[in-house]
Amino acid sequence: MSKKAVMVFSGGQDSTTCLIQALPLYDEVHCITFDYGQRHVAEIEVAQKLAKQLGATVHKVMDVSLLNELAISSLTRDNIPVPTVDSSGGSLPSTFVPGRNILFLTLASIYAYQVKAESVITGVCETDFSGYPDCRDEFVKALNKALELGMEYRLRLETPLMWLNKAQTWALADYHNQLELVRHQTLTCYNGIIGSGCGNCDACNLRARGLNEYLQNKADVMQSLKGKLQLS
Repeated sequence: MSKKAVMVFSGGQDSTTCLIQALPLYDEVHCITFDYGQRHVAEIEVAQKLAKQLGATVHKVMDVSLLNELAISSLTRDNIPVPTVDSSGGSLPSTFVPGRNILFLTLASIYAYQVKAESVITGVCETDFSGYPDCRDEFVKALNKALELGMEYRLRLETPLMWLNKAQTWALADYHNQLELVRHQTLTCYNGIIGSGCGNCDACNLRARGLNEYLQNKADVMQSLKGKLQLS
């Protein structure tokens, strides 16, 4: 039987790096991008372009606009401003979309059941993240168990970036010879600017800080990445 994976794909740095890593490991990689009425439609357009460019087997855009109605966030409401760097004061930032990863991973798993995929891959990360509770390893493992029980289907929720910092994520893209693509063609910015972004939001700050760390210490960061992922 062919090896199949389903990728939760936003067209951002993390999910694009996960896609690049997954493509040589699976016979089929099915990408799903969720349209939840997010602040910037450019996210969907970037995902469509990159999925085709990188050679995903299938790319689907799924309408989950109900999430927009339920989840109030600066990423779902134009009248809630995107916060500037480090403005959350230790509380959950307004960019947190409650239930987003619960919904996305559940729907991706149902799709995996239908196409008989063994894995659902997501780019969530606990090491460098914005304080989102649904990016934690504990959450992913708990949901994985619930999905297996609820569908009676053997499935792995894979989180290749979970224990990598942003510098190591950049190194992973470079390891696969796609650093420039990830650097210039992905969309991570909360204000919807492709590439290096607006430079004023948390997502841009984290991305830029990690890139600078990698470019200044390439050999050391790459070595630490290879040690974590046991790459040759």
